[in-house]
Amino acid sequence: MSRPPLEVADLVRSAGTAFIERNRQWIRWTHIKVLLAMARCRTATLGGHIDECTRCGHRATISYNSCRNRHCPKCQTGARERWIQARGRELLPSPYVHVVFTLPPRLASLALQNKKVIYDLLLRASAETLLEVARSPRRLGAEIGFFSVLHTWNQKLQLHPHVHCVVPAGGLSLDHTYWIRSHPRFFLPIHVLRRVFRGKFVAGLKSAFQHGQLHLSGNLRLLAQPKIFASWLRPLFRKDWVVYSKPPFGGPEYVLQYLGRYTHRVAISNHRLISFADGQITFRWRDSAHSNEQKLMTLSLDEFLRRFLLHLLPKGFVRIRHFGFLANRRRSTLLPLCFEALDVVPPQTEPETSTAQQSSPLWRCPKCGGPMAVIERLTAAQLQLRSPPALVTAAA
Repeated sequence: MSRPPLEVADLVRSAGTAFIERNRQWIRWTHIKVLLAMARCRTATLGGHIDECTRCGHRATISYNSCRNRHCPKCQTGARERWIQARGRELLPSPYVHVVFTLPPRLASLALQNKKVIYDLLLRASAETLLEVARSPRRLGAEIGFFSVLHTWNQKLQLHPHVHCVVPAGGLSLDHTYWIRSHPRFFLPIHVLRRVFRGKFVAGLKSAFQHGQLHLSGNLRLLAQPKIFASWLRPLFRKDWVVYSKPPFGGPEYVLQYLGRYTHRVAISNHRLISFADGQITFRWRDSAHSNEQKLMTLSLDEFLRRFLLHLLPKGFVRIRHFGFLANRRRSTLLPLCFEALDVVPPQTEPETSTAQQSSPLWRCPKCGGPMAVIERLTAAQLQLRSPPALVTAAA
């Protein structure tokens, strides 16, 4: 994919300092750290490296280093490709199902003040819902395995916490002896998933409140009183929560391509940016309410960056998690049983030390297509010494 004409980093470099000064009343060091990382990304400030083709010896020009911040739109491609390569050994020869769990808009302000608690609860409640309903003999009667990815935005960059779950359309029998396939066009009943998910999330929210884990300030300050908090929760049971499930699709090969749409995403990609002029930013967004029609939205720089910064995750927060027979502590035992139940030979597991060397390279030689390898790393000071001297105009 060609480089976009406009990047979020360009906006930060041109107006980020003024934005920070104008918003001192709410901006924090965590916000500044991300903005600074994106502004420096792939510039001489972070140093660079030289790559050489391991096949024909072609040597590339100096490449500037990436910031590797997980919120940077430019730094996710490599991480996504490595993650997908690792998942290739875990994909089963089965159709897959995509299930999405979404929090009601009423909880958005609470989530903003309690990101770690609410996002963790969202991931746990959605996973427990799938596992519990799938185990029920009235439903699938099987133990399933899946991974979940947290997203916190909608197409307009507003706060919209939801979880994408990608699940094989079936599971191991409860005694782990055979594979149970789901209905070809139906996985689990949506009305049951909605009810169970709502109950588990609200129960977890009540527990967090009772244990003093929720931070309540500003327009949520009154919720610190137990009776007011209980009455505030009550309307959550009056509406169905949004749980969406697509019909089973594709097999392992298609799933690998499908995963790239959801893993390692950030709030907005650089390719959606259209223009930046007179302090206004225009970007594309997809209107799901009107057949995913592509539309344009224009925001002021301050509002655009404010919305972008809404989606920073707490330090160390894991937003891609595995559950069921794909859970880290159970995968090595149960995944081979899944392949055996499906009557296929599991892929050979490579030693950890050789995985990086044998996996497909992310950058290939422009001359012969061979894998490129780093042969020299350069600091910012070394890059400055290598740069040509500034031109000096001789006096007449």
